Amino acid sequence: MPVLKADFGACQGYANCVAGAPDAYDIDDDGTVVLLKERIGAEDLPRLQEAARSCPVSALTIEDA
Repeated sequence: MPVLKADFGACQGYANCVAGAPDAYDIDDDGTVVLLKERIGAEDLPRLQEAARSCPVSALTIEDA
């Protein structure tokens, strides 16, 4: 099962990920990404891959568990 990962130090709070997948990503009060879930199902993979790719600083990845 794929797993969402974030480089919290790289995140600059653009929130592109939130726009593409608000059920998986959020931004905290400090402007850093928050993972709302880690493991994702195959049915959500294409949408979450697109949301991760939308990050302008490449702070988001999806890895195989």
